[in-house]
Amino acid sequence: MLFTDQLNRQITIEHPPQRIVSLVPSQTELLYSLGLEKEVVGITKFCVHPLTWFREKTRVGGTKNIHAGIIRQLSPDLIIANKEENLAADVELLMKDYRVWVSNIQTLEDAYAMIAGIGAITHRVQAAADLVSQIKAGFASLHPLPEAVPTAYFIWRDPWMVAGGDTFIHQMLQLCGFHNVFGLLPRYPAVTAAELASSGCRRVLLSSEPYPFKEKHIAELQAVLPDARIQLVDGEMFSWYGSRLTEAPAYFQSVIEN
Repeated sequence: MLFTDQLNRQITIEHPPQRIVSLVPSQTELLYSLGLEKEVVGITKFCVHPLTWFREKTRVGGTKNIHAGIIRQLSPDLIIANKEENLAADVELLMKDYRVWVSNIQTLEDAYAMIAGIGAITHRVQAAADLVSQIKAGFASLHPLPEAVPTAYFIWRDPWMVAGGDTFIHQMLQLCGFHNVFGLLPRYPAVTAAELASSGCRRVLLSSEPYPFKEKHIAELQAVLPDARIQLVDGEMFSWYGSRLTEAPAYFQSVIEN
């Protein structure tokens, strides 16, 4: 059968994959939600959900530090990767020897297409469709802020780095009613204290990942943005685009109302 990934690459696989390696934490969790316990044989060291898989499945390195030798030992018939989270050179090397399905996600619609695509290639079409329906229902019930609030979403410290406009996080902010003050910048730009101070930001969200922001960092940023409301948020909810999206709307509602 012929399948198309989100780079518009065609992948031929005749039988349901029996040995899957996932190089993307949020998609590892998706594979679990689709009931692929026996089929998934390898994950990354950042694939922390579900905890049982994190403890028991073979780890093939990090998302950007893949150990090809371990993957070779696992003899996968399908590898799940992502354009942003994995290095292009690593993925291209794997493509020479294995079937690799690559996602490319910036929007919620991209996430829906990814879930459906992985559901198709793993022969879990109905489970994937049910999951998408559940996620759509959750977002349909989300009540965003009545007026857009100028907001900055921080992912890193030293240097300060924020989510720009062509990210999945950016759309999650929009759906909540937050106006990303750095939405005109690409990807994850570094910003200076002066840029922060002049941004007009009234709300700051400090993500739990990839940098583990804590309470102690709030005061540090409050000195730069004395009038802004600053809070810690769960980065997985804003950036994981697999089955974690079933939990995201309720979490977003709590952030909106907090």
